[in-house]
Amino acid sequence: MKLSKRILREYRNHLWKSTSFWTLAMALFGIFRYYAISAEVGIHIEDSYAGVYDMRQVMLGFTVVGLCVGIVYGTVEYFFDKYVLRKITLGINILLQVIIVFVALIFISELVINISYRINGYQFPLEIGWWYKDRSFWPVLLYVAFTSFVFSLVVIVSEKFGKGIFFKLLIGKYKYPKEEQRIFMFVDLKSSTSIAEHLGHLKYSQLIQDCFYDLNELVDKYQAEIYQYVGDEAVISWNFQNGLNNRNCIELFFAFQKKLDDKHNFYMNKFGVTPQFKAGVHGGKIMVAEVGVIKKELAYHGDVVNTTSRIQGACNLYKVPLLISEMLLETMREQHSIVSHFFGDVKLKGKLKEIKIHGIIVQQQH
Repeated sequence: MKLSKRILREYRNHLWKSTSFWTLAMALFGIFRYYAISAEVGIHIEDSYAGVYDMRQVMLGFTVVGLCVGIVYGTVEYFFDKYVLRKITLGINILLQVIIVFVALIFISELVINISYRINGYQFPLEIGWWYKDRSFWPVLLYVAFTSFVFSLVVIVSEKFGKGIFFKLLIGKYKYPKEEQRIFMFVDLKSSTSIAEHLGHLKYSQLIQDCFYDLNELVDKYQAEIYQYVGDEAVISWNFQNGLNNRNCIELFFAFQKKLDDKHNFYMNKFGVTPQFKAGVHGGKIMVAEVGVIKKELAYHGDVVNTTSRIQGACNLYKVPLLISEMLLETMREQHSIVSHFFGDVKLKGKLKEIKIHGIIVQQQH
């Protein structure tokens, strides 16, 4: 039941973005097309067809086409992202989606034009292959191809920067460093050296790919953002309140562990090992800024990031999968009941001051 709800929510998000984009894109094309035809020298619209070429009819027709294309595109995009993308290259993925949208556009356009003509009492004038013979339809196909490519690029760039980050970069929110309060989690593969030696670099890379793919499937559910990947380590970040909500900043880790355990047979059959991860969690004030020109990205600077990394590094010492700073734990306890084991004041590697840390071993139910 929970899986069905999550799949439905993911599909709904794809559909909402796609239908919004394509409805707006085709509505704009309808406006351009209407005024271009009206302004073109030598073109005359017969009075008998005034109902079809009325501004409202044109806008309604292109808006409906955009909505339908958005539904098709959103469905195709979700299916490809979920089941196909890992098996083919990104370029082939985009090409196949464009071809499917092309075919859908032809059928949708024919349907909308047919309905529009019938409503206005005209005989449907189009024949089989009309879209190929009608050169006035070619600009629509080219527009859709270009728009589809732009939409795919926007999606790719958004995924590269992380949820919501691309828009913030566009408006220059972090052009100059800003102070924010965030929670970080460093997640690292246990026994990575021995696993790498056993599997070899190719199989090991495939293992990391599969693990982080499973991790990515959980990120949205727990309102998290992937900050960066460093080798076999993932750095996850939350807006402070989002991390506290429903204990997202610790529940994500246990959900990731459970997902890996549930896929025990898959990992054993493919790699001969079931991966286990360890993590450190901490939060506080940090600075956020755009860095780089050739390879621009959003960077977090401050002691919180370094401390979180050191906390994760202490997991092996205390033989626990998850360590959290007392400061963050006490903040979370203001809203949630959490059972932990106190390890005391610990001087972490590279730190001058000691920090109180706790181990959370068993996932607590809400």
